[in-house]
Amino acid sequence: MSDIGIFWIRDDFRIENNPGLSFATQNHDNVIALFIYNNKNFDNQTEAQKWWVSKSLEVFKTDLSKYNINLQIVNGNELDVFSKIKKKDNLTIYWNKVYEPDVIAKGKKIRDVFIKNEINFKYFKGNILNEFHEVTKNDGTPFKVFTPFWRTAEQKYLSLAPTKGYIVKKKTKEKTFFKNCIEPKNILPKKDWYKKFDKYWKISENNSKKILNDLIENKIKDYGTTRDIPSVEGTSKLSPYIKHGQIHVTSIWKKCSEIKSKGIGYRKYINELGWREFSHSLINYFPEFLKGNYRKDFDKFPWVKNDKYLKAWKTGMTGYPIVDAGMRELYETGWMHNRVRMVVGSFLVKHLRINWTEGEKHFRNCLLDFNKANNVAQWQWVAGCGADAAPYFRIFNPILQGEKFDKEGLYVKKWVPELDKVPSKLVHKPWEMELKYQQAIKTIIGKDYPHPIVIHEKARASALEAFKTLKNKQ
Repeated sequence: MSDIGIFWIRDDFRIENNPGLSFATQNHDNVIALFIYNNKNFDNQTEAQKWWVSKSLEVFKTDLSKYNINLQIVNGNELDVFSKIKKKDNLTIYWNKVYEPDVIAKGKKIRDVFIKNEINFKYFKGNILNEFHEVTKNDGTPFKVFTPFWRTAEQKYLSLAPTKGYIVKKKTKEKTFFKNCIEPKNILPKKDWYKKFDKYWKISENNSKKILNDLIENKIKDYGTTRDIPSVEGTSKLSPYIKHGQIHVTSIWKKCSEIKSKGIGYRKYINELGWREFSHSLINYFPEFLKGNYRKDFDKFPWVKNDKYLKAWKTGMTGYPIVDAGMRELYETGWMHNRVRMVVGSFLVKHLRINWTEGEKHFRNCLLDFNKANNVAQWQWVAGCGADAAPYFRIFNPILQGEKFDKEGLYVKKWVPELDKVPSKLVHKPWEMELKYQQAIKTIIGKDYPHPIVIHEKARASALEAFKTLKNKQ
């Protein structure tokens, strides 16, 4: 066995339930944790996540030091970094898998380098319940519809032997190997817009456990209904922690399975884990998902290019309060309520008829929980061009969605404070206020808050006409 074990971190910022890290510490006297910062992986398109990764490294470095494990951060390309390791270095490299086609392809090249240079390595199951290739139809073909996929995936996972604890063993002293390392702060975005995130997030493995416990003890019973109400803390908000591996989905599953009375809230939450699994299956079996429309008839869909409307959508100035509240919440906190994600997505692709790829790109840059599989699959679901997608005629009415799920306008008034004095019955359609009343509360529509950039009824009719062209092209 080699002298030093190197644990290569990707989305693995945790001590608990970390097979790669555990195996390294069980088999080597000295262990080093390595994070390779390759700016091309962010490519100025996932700026918000640079903040989360920087904070994660800062906290995880401290956590690992308690086990006498040094975390080193190297700036560069993964292949270049690993190509410099030679047989005489007497190292073994460990990592947990990441389930994205381009990452898998790069992993094969890295393994080829290790084999060529006679470097020992071992990799483990990643942050997922089932390996995607293990969940297929009886004939071995992949699922394209969620419900049968998840039914099969649940049965598959429940049939597996319970995973072991993956204990991390404390080392005698910290070691170093890599030179010219950088600090976590070097990863932060150049623009300081991210600084406000500190108000909303506490990044640590320990905090992810607290959030999970709060979900089980206080939220999951009513999760089936409260998860749709954006003004209350009804969702788990675990998604960024899952994405970056502060917590493993098997830990969440185990905790949820311990609930004695499993009602509809439990089922709804478990299904959310299922959608994550389904999305990873889709992008690996159908990698074209990541490059464009899964349904090729959408390649000729009459999208509208309108930079003015796109900017209004991004900045939360569309004149539709529930849409604007969601977009402002996203920019302020790096997160958006799931119900509202569907509303703002539908508004972009159906009311404005702007290509879903523009929305996917914006979410990618702003979401702390951005996950390639989830983001692309959800946008194609909303647009109607994905597998198991929403039907083309499902067009969310932003007024009715607001009135149904934000009845008192609490969510809107939190993120669109210029509407704070608008009565609840009109907060989702403030343009219907009489001018004298607008003047009385000093909220002039068209001045203090914009008029709707499109009229719902007309936009809906135009969208339906555009979607009919798909039928004619089949």
